[in-house]
Amino acid sequence: MKMAQKNAYDRMMSRYDDVLTGRKWWSWLYMHWLWGVDDNEIARKVLSFIPDDFEGKILDVPVGTMVFTHAKYQRMTNAEIVGLDYSEEMIRFASLRKKSDELHNLTLVRGDVGDMPFEDGCFDCVLTMNGIHAFPDKEKAFAEIFRVLKPSGRLCGCFYVEGERGVGDWFVRNVLNRRGYFVPPHYTLSEVEKKLRSLFGENVQLSNNRSICLFRCVKSK
Repeated sequence: MKMAQKNAYDRMMSRYDDVLTGRKWWSWLYMHWLWGVDDNEIARKVLSFIPDDFEGKILDVPVGTMVFTHAKYQRMTNAEIVGLDYSEEMIRFASLRKKSDELHNLTLVRGDVGDMPFEDGCFDCVLTMNGIHAFPDKEKAFAEIFRVLKPSGRLCGCFYVEGERGVGDWFVRNVLNRRGYFVPPHYTLSEVEKKLRSLFGENVQLSNNRSICLFRCVKSK
């Protein structure tokens, strides 16, 4: 991950959860006016793809601050969860949530999604929420995610795609890309479908809410 991108996220940490959840008036306007979506609803839908009684090993990349996932992980007592993130600050915030929520089945790892420190086929599920648009090498990230997923394992997540909302695309090009929060080039919705089908064949379900695509896939045996 580029140093500028890491520093951008580290500087943003004090406002990060507010931006994602829209719980301040300015972040509500950012979410609903600029993007025309409710990230809380999108997160709930993506997380519903994984049942609370899921048994197996889950990779969450990037784990971020766990603003959307920590309550879910409290209910997933049968799962072994690994959270990976490149940012030291994200790991620090996630560690605070892990401690306060007593998430004893969660392990946090600092690492690069493009070169993950895990063996082939070691995860039953990979969750990637709001991360792919920030990965510098998206093709390598997808390859690594696919590599660590077991046969019959599932991938689910969401991220930004261009070409679905003009005002959002303008903001990405002129603000988020330049400040290092997002990293171009970005997929279109059709390019995401093509990429996922190249890896998972027909075992792909894909939809979008304006500029946010949601997906779940199953790796062939």
